Amino acid sequence: MSTGELLNIEPQELQFPFELRKQISCSLQLSNKTDNYVAFKVKTTNPKKYCVRPNTGVVLPRSTCDVIVTMQSQKEAPPDMQCKDKFLLQGVVASPGATAKDITPEMFNKEAGHHVEECKLRVLYVAPPRPPSPVHEGSEEGSSPRASVSDNGNFSASEFSAAVTFVEQYEPQDKSTEARALISKLTEEKNSVIQINNKLQQELELLRRQANRSSSGLPFIYVVIVGFIGIILGYLMKKI
Repeated sequence: MSTGELLNIEPQELQFPFELRKQISCSLQLSNKTDNYVAFKVKTTNPKKYCVRPNTGVVLPRSTCDVIVTMQSQKEAPPDMQCKDKFLLQGVVASPGATAKDITPEMFNKEAGHHVEECKLRVLYVAPPRPPSPVHEGSEEGSSPRASVSDNGNFSASEFSAAVTFVEQYEPQDKSTEARALISKLTEEKNSVIQINNKLQQELELLRRQANRSSSGLPFIYVVIVGFIGIILGYLMKKI
């Protein structure tokens, strides 16, 4: 547990049971040790990789607040399962009755003379929990490896960027909806062409009857019209 004047933070290391192509979350619990409202802000050296909910907030006097840190799915494992990412949690006394909407970046500006409490957190990858063994019952069930890495080096707050509150995950589009719409459109076009074809057939039959009752000059016109209609029908049928 990391103990400061304002907040207790548990745990002090963010441990992720690393698995490829899977989102992984872990939680932090912030405990307000004072009778004041305490505002907090979470930053990270790799904001595109993590989302934090909430990344800013207010812990009421003598109460606690849970923060969920989610690592986006990774396509490949890092060498030796070592992670260089870090988090910085900042705390500052807020006005009585303050809420998350009242938090401003200026509150965490130490150059403006504000007393800002800071806690640096390491990220560790641990092995995912193993399924229970039906043979060796109770031997190591429920236990998860917990790595311990000390950080004796100093790093400044400028390394960190504000953590993301929420990241929308990419979801593949539903191709079936698009396919159904295309099929429906083609069916409508086909029905329209069939209707036109039926109408032309009716007109063709009418012209044939008129040609049989007309003089010798009309059959030539009839042949021309029939040929023209045949061309139209051929073109329309290719469109189906």
